Amino acid sequence: MKTKAEIPDATDALIAYFDDFWEGVDDKKLSPFVPELEDVVRNILAARKQGDFPKWFEVLRSLPDLQVSEVHLDHDAITIKGEGEIYDELRAMRPWRKGPFSLFGTQIKSEWRCSMKWDRLIPHLPTLQNKRILDIGCGNGYYLMRMAAQKPKVLLGVEPVLLFLMQFLAVEKFAKTNAHILPIGVDDLPDEMNTFDLVFSMGVLYHRRDPIGHLVHIKKLLTYGGLLVLETLIIDGEVNECLIPEDRYAQMRNVWFLPSVKMMLVMLKRAGFKKVECVSVEVTTLDEQRATDWTFTQSLSDYLTPDGSKTVEGHPPPKRAIFKAFRGPKM
Repeated sequence: MKTKAEIPDATDALIAYFDDFWEGVDDKKLSPFVPELEDVVRNILAARKQGDFPKWFEVLRSLPDLQVSEVHLDHDAITIKGEGEIYDELRAMRPWRKGPFSLFGTQIKSEWRCSMKWDRLIPHLPTLQNKRILDIGCGNGYYLMRMAAQKPKVLLGVEPVLLFLMQFLAVEKFAKTNAHILPIGVDDLPDEMNTFDLVFSMGVLYHRRDPIGHLVHIKKLLTYGGLLVLETLIIDGEVNECLIPEDRYAQMRNVWFLPSVKMMLVMLKRAGFKKVECVSVEVTTLDEQRATDWTFTQSLSDYLTPDGSKTVEGHPPPKRAIFKAFRGPKM
């Protein structure tokens, strides 16, 4: 364990890690925002409370330089094969919420089987090749790496949880996808970027106190004609129906707003999006979200009544919808 005197070294080292990213940005749409983004990242990291971050960063730095023989980004489990193993290092970075991964023979059974959501999503996506893509609240980058298989031009995630960033960097050390994650939230991104061809906001909206404001901000991050792919918790109901939990929802404190599908469509239109549609509605199953020995000891089954008909608070059980919406052309 690092001493208090040594803790700033980890922060300084992480700030320095991003130097290569800033220097490597040569995209004409993203480059103008690099100075502002660099200042934001530096200031946020310098002010952030350390917690277990130095321990995670030390694990990251201790990863051996293993020889990679195969990388498969198009498998359900993002797979890296080669000589050697990093089991102990990967275990030290628990919990793994997104996945699965198969890394040098170690099978990481994450809480979420994200491949199931990806399979629902992929039929509704345009080609990602040569696109500028932003993933908001990207976690450890599982979806970024799935997208990387199609060779986007820019592949950027934002995620303020440092453990998830450490997990991403551990995988990316060997995967070399050319994806990047900045340790910031969506609110830290400059307004009116008009930069990204696609923005993904999956599992974020219901955590926002101001969902309409979130949608308006996203619209300004997109290029004219750009596509938003949004996944969120919803409830059954009519256009004027939503759920605002009085306290927790499925044991989550930070859930503010669950709209009906019809209400969500109206919200997207009111935020200025065009060609709005819902392309998927699925109840979250215990097969898709569960506890494993790579995660927390509790998961979805602990947050529902025994028959699964309600959350433990008495709310409808989790149901998720995927929406597509476009920023209109420049007027």
